[in-house]
Amino acid sequence: MATTTTSIGGGGGGGGGGEDRVMATAQQIVKSLNTPKEVQEDMLLIFSSFDNRLSNISSLVNSGDSKREGDRYEASEKLILRWDSGPGASRNSLNWEDSPEEAVEYLSAVDDIIQWIDELSIRSDSAEIVDRAENAIQIAMSRLEDEFRHMLIRNTVPLDAEHLYGSIRKVSLSFASHDSENSDEFESFADVDRGSGIFHERGVSLGDDLRVDLINPDAVVDLKEIADRMIRSGYEKECLNVYTGVRRDALDECLVVLGVEKLSIEDVQKIDWKILDEKMKKWIQAVKVSVRVLLTGEKRLCDYIFSGSDDSEEVCFNETAKGCIRQLLNFAEAIAIGERSVEKLFRILDMYEALEYVLPDLQAMITDEFVIEEAQGVLSRLGEAAKGTFVEFENAVRNETSKKTMLNAEIHPLTRYVMNYLTLVVVYSKTLDALLEGDDEDLHHLGGDGAENLELETMSPLPHRLFSLLSSLETNLERKSKLYGDDSIQYIFLMNNIQYIVQKAKDSELGKLLGDRWVRKRRGQVRIYATNYLRASWGKLLTFLKEEGTGGSSNSALKLATLKEKFKNFNAGFEEIYRIQTGWKVADAQLREELRISVSAKALPAYRAFLGRHGSQLENTRHAGRYIKYTSDDLENYLLDLFEGSPQVIHNLRRKSSS
Repeated sequence: MATTTTSIGGGGGGGGGGEDRVMATAQQIVKSLNTPKEVQEDMLLIFSSFDNRLSNISSLVNSGDSKREGDRYEASEKLILRWDSGPGASRNSLNWEDSPEEAVEYLSAVDDIIQWIDELSIRSDSAEIVDRAENAIQIAMSRLEDEFRHMLIRNTVPLDAEHLYGSIRKVSLSFASHDSENSDEFESFADVDRGSGIFHERGVSLGDDLRVDLINPDAVVDLKEIADRMIRSGYEKECLNVYTGVRRDALDECLVVLGVEKLSIEDVQKIDWKILDEKMKKWIQAVKVSVRVLLTGEKRLCDYIFSGSDDSEEVCFNETAKGCIRQLLNFAEAIAIGERSVEKLFRILDMYEALEYVLPDLQAMITDEFVIEEAQGVLSRLGEAAKGTFVEFENAVRNETSKKTMLNAEIHPLTRYVMNYLTLVVVYSKTLDALLEGDDEDLHHLGGDGAENLELETMSPLPHRLFSLLSSLETNLERKSKLYGDDSIQYIFLMNNIQYIVQKAKDSELGKLLGDRWVRKRRGQVRIYATNYLRASWGKLLTFLKEEGTGGSSNSALKLATLKEKFKNFNAGFEEIYRIQTGWKVADAQLREELRISVSAKALPAYRAFLGRHGSQLENTRHAGRYIKYTSDDLENYLLDLFEGSPQVIHNLRRKSSS
C-alpha cells in the first residue's frame, strides 16, 4: 500500500487533496509566527524549494492578501464617498468632539486610500483603479479642508484683553507741579502743568512666561492629524491657505481688541494730538503683546501643527504673521514721518523702545527678509523722528521770546516746562545717548572753567546737550529778568528760577547726569542773587540809619530835625518795601526762610542800634509816635510776611508786637 507523504520536506506523492493539505499546513505555520508580510513570503518561498507541492503557495497567498486589501480599500472608499462634501451631498461635519470614533474611522479610511495610491504608483493596475483612488483622495481632501477650516474657526480663543493686562505690569512716570498758570505765549509748549502735573504712562512690561491660548488646546492635536494627511496627499498648499487665512483674521481681531485700527498714513496724520496720543499708547502695548505673546504663540502652533515639514512651518508662520506686523509697522511709519512737535517726543521714544525691544524676537521667528527689513527701516525712522523732535525742543527753548512778566517774580512757565520735560527726558538717557551719538556740539562757548570744560569733553551725548540746553534757558531767563524795571525783583525772579532748576535736577536723575559741579555752581549763583537783592532792596533804606548829621552839632534843634527826618524816611521806605515785597513770591520754603533771615540779619541790627542811640531823644517830643513807629520786634514780625505772594499794607500806627 502506497504511503502519502505530508511533511513539508518530502518529495511528491499524494494527489490534489494532499497538496491542498500541505499548502494549508505551511500557511498556518507561517501565520502562527506573526511575522511581517514580507518575511512570510520569504519563508513560503523557502518551503517551496523543499517540496514542489508548495510551488504555487506564494502566488496563492499574494492573491488572498490582495483580495483582502482590495476589500479594505473598497470599504474605505465607500466611507469617504458617504461623507462626500461635493455639490448635493451631505455637508454635516464630522463629530470630532462628541464622537471621536467617527473621526478616527474617517482618518483611518484616508490613510488606507493614501496607502492605496502609494501602492498603485509602483504597480501596473488599470487606469480605472487609479482614477477611483485619486477621486477618493480628492473627495477626502475636500472634506478635510472644510473640517480644518471649521475646526480652526470654532476653536479660536478670543483675546481677553482685561485678563491679559491684569497679568502685565504697567510702568508709569509722572512729575507733579502745582500753582502755576500758563501765559498765552506758551502754546508752543502745549500744557506746562495745570494743577495736577504731567503724567506719562510708558506702557507695559511683559514677563517672559506670559502665554495665552490662541486655539482651544483640545483641538490642536486634531488639527495636526488633518494637516499631516493633507500634506501627505499633496494638498499642502490648500492646507496652508486655509490655516493662514483663518489665523490672519484671528490676529486682526486681536489687534482690534488691543485698540489698533487699520488706518492709512494720511488718516493718522490728520488725527488730533490728544486722540493720537491715546492711539500711540495703545500701539506701544499692542506691539509688545502682539510679538511677545500672540506671534510667539502662533509660532508654537505652526511648529506643532506642521511639524515634520520645515518648509510648511516657515511659510505658515510668515504668511500668518505678515499682515499683523505690517499693520503695526504702518502706524509707526505714519508717526515717524509725521509733523514733529515737542509733546510727541516721549511717545515716539516709547514706540522706538517698544519696537527695538521686540525686534530680536521678530528676527528669530520671521524668515521673510523683506518683513524684517521693513521693521528695521521703521525703527530707524522712529529714531530719526525722536532725535528731530528733541532738536525741535532745543530750538523752542532757545527761541522763546515771550515778553510777559510774572507779577510776583514767581517761577516762569518756561522754566517749569523745560525742567519737567528734562526730568522725563533723562529716563530715556540710554536711548537718547545712542540716537544722539555723533551729533555732539562744541560747548566751550558756554564759558566754563578748565575743569568743567574737561568734564564736558568726557560726557556722553545727552548730558552734553543738556548742558547747552540749560545754558540757553539761563540766558533766556536773564533776558526776561530785564523786563522788570526794579533791580530787586529781578534778583528775586532769578533766584526763584535757578533754585527751581537746581531742585528739579537734584530730585531726579538729571542731577546725576549734570554732575555735582554743575549743581554747586548754580547754588552759588542763587547766593549771589540773594546778596545782590539785599544790596539793591535794603541798602538804600539802611542809609537813613547812618549817623551823618546826628552827632557833633551844638544845634540840638537841627539834630532833632535830622533824626525825625531819618526815622520818617526809614518808616516810609520800610512800609513801601513791606507793601510791595509781601506780594512777591519765593516758592521754595527753605529759600524763603533763608532770605528772611538774611534780611533780618542786615536790617534789624542797624535799626536796633540806631533806635538805641537816638530813640530817647525823640520820646519826649511832640508826636513822637509819628517817628518811632516800630520797635525792632515789630520789624522782625513784619519781615515774616515777606515773599508770601500776598500783598499787605501796614494800616495804622499801632505796633504789631502789641496788637
